[in-house]
Amino acid sequence: MKKRLTSDTMRTVAAVFRRLDYVKLGTIYCDEGGDAFWKAKRGPCRKLGIKMAEVLLGRLKPKGRSLYIGAGVAELPLLAMETMELGREVTACNLRPKEVRLLNRACAGLPFCISAQDGGKAAGRVDHLWMVSVLNDPERFPELASLSYGRANPATFDASRFARERTIVRSLTDACLRKLTRPGLVTTSIEEIPWIEDWCSRHKVPCSVEEKDYPTALVGDPVCLIRVGTH
Repeated sequence: MKKRLTSDTMRTVAAVFRRLDYVKLGTIYCDEGGDAFWKAKRGPCRKLGIKMAEVLLGRLKPKGRSLYIGAGVAELPLLAMETMELGREVTACNLRPKEVRLLNRACAGLPFCISAQDGGKAAGRVDHLWMVSVLNDPERFPELASLSYGRANPATFDASRFARERTIVRSLTDACLRKLTRPGLVTTSIEEIPWIEDWCSRHKVPCSVEEKDYPTALVGDPVCLIRVGTH
């Protein structure tokens, strides 16, 4: 039977989403039209975040530790679930200081906070790594993302820039995955599976991608679970 979040956690998540400053978040997530964006995405973001939290509730062990790379609004239900229901420690990282301040303000008093730091440099070992739409971020890795999503134009594709982006992504993947205990769990988008599998292949670590994937409200890329260190 699928595990469900407790009523206390559900109320906490609802309260956090009410406290978020969507006007200021709109300027971070959108170049324009932020109000309309959050009017459309606010409800689905909370509901799908809760559904994903319930998926991980049945996968993660109590008292473990997770590392979240690029934690934002969509990850708040999961951070609440891990800390409130499983008593886990979470290290949540986000490189946008303005967003970090807004998120922490809405989450004041809860057993987690988000840090404005590079997740690849976070200390300690983890048994779960959340890395969703990080390795194919079109803002940070435009050439890599265009190739990943099948939008690369052969007439204008910058192969040298792609090579530089690939080096950065491989370095970030290595920095994060080497923190993962084995067996461990990686939550990522289906578009990022090749990077996880590439790392596992180069380090001779077995991995297994679960067949089922899960929808997301903001990034659009379905999310999947990868077992690392086990077939």
